[in-house]
Amino acid sequence: MGEAINLSGNEAVKKLKELADGKMCMFCTHDGKQIVSRPMSTSQVEDDGTIWFFSNKESLKNMQLKEDNQIYLMYADTAKQHYLSLTGIANILIDKNKIDELWNPIIKAWFEEGKDDPDITLIKVQPENAHYWDTKNGKLISNIKIAVAALTGYSMDGSVEGDLKI
Repeated sequence: MGEAINLSGNEAVKKLKELADGKMCMFCTHDGKQIVSRPMSTSQVEDDGTIWFFSNKESLKNMQLKEDNQIYLMYADTAKQHYLSLTGIANILIDKNKIDELWNPIIKAWFEEGKDDPDITLIKVQPENAHYWDTKNGKLISNIKIAVAALTGYSMDGSVEGDLKI
């Protein structure tokens, strides 16, 4: 088991940004019967921990959020051995100023008319509970420790995990 380091306040938001800002996640909603997951790109994590996504107003995800706005996000960067899971409340917004702030040319692949596409919405997520798993020393040192542990039979855990109180 890894070392437990719970973070709160600014430290929690700093870790959230490190693990989620600009990253892909599995964005999970509930359709009334089961959990539905799809990959989504995180547009921004703000200094207060608010997480932003772009979404089509006619998407199944938006329809599900109108019925149940409790969501679950899962981030995994296996190359760095960084992981984050969080629950939160999602709200669908149309905010032209925020759309302008978050816009980048890649988003046009989903919204052909650009920032003024009539189907563009934002999803604003307020995290409620979050837990992360990370490495203490980075991937290279962690892999060396794993190899040494495998050869010697001694446990040399180099992981850290904890709750984020945002």
